[in-house]
Amino acid sequence: MNKTQRGIMSSLLVVVTVTCVLVSRAECLTSTTPTPLNSCKAFSTCDSCIQNPKCLWCMTNDTCTDYPVSYILPPPAVCKLSQARWGVCWVNFEALIIAMAVLGGTIIISITVCCCCCCCCKKRQSGPDRDEERFARKREEIRQRADERRQSCRKTVGTVSLSCHMLRGVLGSLGSLCVSELNQPL
Repeated sequence: MNKTQRGIMSSLLVVVTVTCVLVSRAECLTSTTPTPLNSCKAFSTCDSCIQNPKCLWCMTNDTCTDYPVSYILPPPAVCKLSQARWGVCWVNFEALIIAMAVLGGTIIISITVCCCCCCCCKKRQSGPDRDEERFARKREEIRQRADERRQSCRKTVGTVSLSCHMLRGVLGSLGSLCVSELNQPL
């Protein structure tokens, strides 16, 4: 495991630990005294009860009670999670917890997959791939063969013209035949 992966794993461990501590029966520091004008017991329907965020509707006995702010989740003594309503009447706490857990898990898994993909992609892109290397070698071989052909042609043309110049100087008129031979295509 490299440093990046260890850092990601330790960050995930910290997030999971903090989440577990918050979801456990931790006590909040907010005040639990409701205002006398908005007492939750005064509401008689679920819709009117849940409009006040300090109130909790219990479907078991159709009562509106003060939300137990000393706990994050209402304890079973107040109302069972499957029967408790807060925020909207059609979603119970049990479904809300499951939905939030699935959403949170999906987000964490997505982030982890993205980090792993980024790390793997960086390793793959660090050097040229096999096809690029093969094409580069073929280009180099073709270039070398072309250079060899050019050099051999230069040597051939250079020696023929050199010998013709020598013959022209020695033979005079026969040297002009060499020049005419050089001008003819092979």
